[in-house]
Amino acid sequence: MPSEATVPTLRRAASGPDAAAAADVWLTSFAAALPTVVSPRSADEVRTYFREVVVPLRETWVADAGAEGGIVGVMVLHDDELSQLYLRPDWRGRGIGDRFVALAKERSPGGLSLWTFQVNKPAHRFYERHGFVAVEYTDGSGNEEQEPDVQYVWRP
Repeated sequence: MPSEATVPTLRRAASGPDAAAAADVWLTSFAAALPTVVSPRSADEVRTYFREVVVPLRETWVADAGAEGGIVGVMVLHDDELSQLYLRPDWRGRGIGDRFVALAKERSPGGLSLWTFQVNKPAHRFYERHGFVAVEYTDGSGNEEQEPDVQYVWRP
């Protein structure tokens, strides 16, 4: 169990070990937060995607808890889209997501958009608390999971 005193450092992800650790955070968090959503990709495919696309080609940030926990969170920005924000379940509720969103707003001061699944009500509350507004609901036909989703937008 992580110590309450540990405050992870937010830093840009580096290729190599950070990509593997970020993929593992994504896999663990996705499974915990979205148990009814079927991922169209295997764990190995997700790891390859993080190693070959996400970390080298996107603005990828990690929450690094050092020796106590290693990489405990990941956030990916692509232009003005917050395309990924996932935390290890045992590190939720400690302000890391808040810090990631503040960083995303700092990096994209003109505004941000993101998509989340309609079944992910905790994510809706989280983003709405940070000033994001739902602007579009879909039936999921446009995403790989075929899961109804919602687009959120934040404008300063």
